[in-house]
Amino acid sequence: MWQGFGLTQTFGIEANPNGDAYKAGTSKPNYSFAHLFIRQTISLGAEQETVPDDQLSLAGKQSISRLTVTLGRFSPLDLCDQNSYAKDQHTQFLNWAMMGNISWDYGQNTIGYTTGVAVELTQPKWALRYGFFQMPKEKNGFTGDDQILTWPQRGAYGPFLKSWAMMLEFEKRYSIHLHPGVVRLLSWMDEANFASYRVATDLLKLNPPDPNTGQGSGITIPEAARAFRLKYGFGLNWEQEMTNNTGAFARLGWTDGHNETWTFTDVDWTISAGLNIKGNLWHRNGDRIGIAGIISGASYDNQQFLKAGGTDMLSGDGNLNYSPEKVMEAFYDFKICRNLFTTLDYQWVINPAFNKDRGPVSIFGARIHWEF
Repeated sequence: MWQGFGLTQTFGIEANPNGDAYKAGTSKPNYSFAHLFIRQTISLGAEQETVPDDQLSLAGKQSISRLTVTLGRFSPLDLCDQNSYAKDQHTQFLNWAMMGNISWDYGQNTIGYTTGVAVELTQPKWALRYGFFQMPKEKNGFTGDDQILTWPQRGAYGPFLKSWAMMLEFEKRYSIHLHPGVVRLLSWMDEANFASYRVATDLLKLNPPDPNTGQGSGITIPEAARAFRLKYGFGLNWEQEMTNNTGAFARLGWTDGHNETWTFTDVDWTISAGLNIKGNLWHRNGDRIGIAGIISGASYDNQQFLKAGGTDMLSGDGNLNYSPEKVMEAFYDFKICRNLFTTLDYQWVINPAFNKDRGPVSIFGARIHWEF
C-alpha cells in the first residue's frame, strides 16, 4: 500500500533520490499485489547450505547445487542484479541507481512488479539465471494491461509475442584472502510499442512543441513514432568485501538507446560505485555508513529528441543543454534497538535529467525502518 508523490512528482532526476517513490503518485492510499508466486527447487547434489528467513524465502536447508523455477508475480530485481551493499532502499542507499541498474528497462509495472517465469541454476561457485516477463501494454502502465500473446497483430519478434522482457545473468563467486567477492554479467532484451527517438525527433521538428508546455499538440511523444521494436542492453555488477567491516561495489550499464523508455528511467549508460562500512569499527554494532557516486548519460538519439522539445519518462522540459547527470549519496543508518532503525541521507545532484541548466541541488532525507 502506498500514498504520496516523489520529489517534484518523480520527474526531473534520472537517478531518483527515493527508492519508495513510484512514477504513479496518489493522494489517497492505493494498493496492489506485489508478490504471488510458486517456486520449485530441485536438488542436484547432497551438500547443503543454510537459507536465512527473509521476505521471499523460508528459513531452512537447501542443496548448494540446485535448479529453481519461479512462476507468478514478482520483480526481476528479486532474482537478478543483486548486490550485498547496494540493493535495498529500506536498509541501505535510497537512490534508484542503488536498487538496480538504471539503464535496464526491465519488465515491471509502474510500481515495480510484473508476471513471469524465471529459472536459476546454482552451483558452488557460479549461477546462471534466465527470466521471461510481461511488459505493460501502455508506457509506465499497470500489469492489468499486460499482453504477451496477441492475435492478429504481429510483434517485431513473431506473430504472437509482443510486450515482453527477458534477461540472462551469469554470476561468478570468488574470494581474495578469505574475503568474498561476486561478479555478475547481465544482458537483456525487450519488445513493446516503443517510439523511435529519431522518428519522434523528426515529427517534433515538423510540429514544434509549445515552449510554455513542453508538448506539441498535447502529445509528449508522437504516437506516429511508435511501432513494435526491440531494444537490448548489458550490465556489470561487482561486489567485494575489503575487510570484515568494509565492502566495495560497482555497476556498469548500457542500452542501445534508439527507442524510448517504457518502464524505468531514460538512462542509456551508467556507472556507479561506492563503499559500505559497518559500525563495528566504532563499537556501534548494527550501524552502517554508505557513500556512493553515480554518473548517467543519454544516447545521441535521446539527446536530439530532448533538444527538439520531447519529454520522456523522467526527463525533458522543452530544451536541453546536455551533460551527464552526476549524483553523490551518503547515509548513516542508526540501530535504535533490535528491529528499529533510522537513517539520515544526503544526496547532491549535478545536471539533473542531463541538463546543465538545472541544479546542482542538495536533497536531505530521513528514513525510519521497523522490521518484525
